[in-house]
Amino acid sequence: MNKQELLNIIKTKVTTKIQTFEDLIAETRASSNDTKSSMGDKYETGREMLQQEINNLQRQLNESLNQLAVIQKISTEPSDKVQTGALVKTDKGLFYITVSVGEIISGAQKIMTVSAESPLVKAMSGKKSTEGFVVNNIHQKIVDIW
Repeated sequence: MNKQELLNIIKTKVTTKIQTFEDLIAETRASSNDTKSSMGDKYETGREMLQQEINNLQRQLNESLNQLAVIQKISTEPSDKVQTGALVKTDKGLFYITVSVGEIISGAQKIMTVSAESPLVKAMSGKKSTEGFVVNNIHQKIVDIW
């Protein structure tokens, strides 16, 4: 498994999300400026709803920027225990501990990206190959770690 390649895919996904949020914020701000009118309360309510939408998009943008900052710090060096940056194969699946951006397909492999804050990672953190752990009453065994 090439962890650098996987990390590049994750970085591209997060960067694309950031660009999308920035574009949506700009579009929403532009439409907010278009709602100026002398009609009174009806338009003030509409502008307030647009402002709430901008605030929501800004929060999501900040989360994505934080994910990008985490990605910048992740090492692609091989790992012998479960930690951030490790690619972990269990008897139930393949997990890359970085930031959560969903599933990545690499060749014929499905790799689930998971945050170090997730219950799954907390349960297996620090464990080594052949060790087991339990999440949601499901026992898993670590097969390999890269």
